[in-house]
Amino acid sequence: MEAVVPGLGGETEQVVTASLVAPHVGSGTLMVYATPALAALIEETCRKIIEPLLPEGHTTVGVEIRLRHLAPTPVGHKVRVRAEVVAVADREVDFRAEAWDEVEKVGEAEHRRAVIEIGRFMRRVAAKAVAGSAS
Repeated sequence: MEAVVPGLGGETEQVVTASLVAPHVGSGTLMVYATPALAALIEETCRKIIEPLLPEGHTTVGVEIRLRHLAPTPVGHKVRVRAEVVAVADREVDFRAEAWDEVEKVGEAEHRRAVIEIGRFMRRVAAKAVAGSAS
């Protein structure tokens, strides 16, 4: 984790398709880029920044996001997210992100990801699946 430091950044972009609009994901009725789709793109961007720097057998999971969706983006337009690591504490990494379409800033977010050991995490998931099927 020593390589994960404030200032690391990256970008991801996505074209708004019919599968990413509000009616398709259940978040609204207008044919514009859905807030859940924006949240997912922000998470993906943040994940891609740090995961190549993690030890083998580790990954990250999103644990918190505070998102402001500022403007609509129509189908066919691109959305670009730029994110940066702003703090690292123990196994948690905090990010700030901004999103832009081809015309204007459309979103901003604070996001936190936790670094986890995959095997341990999946054992916990398996135990929960067994406990849930027993009830």
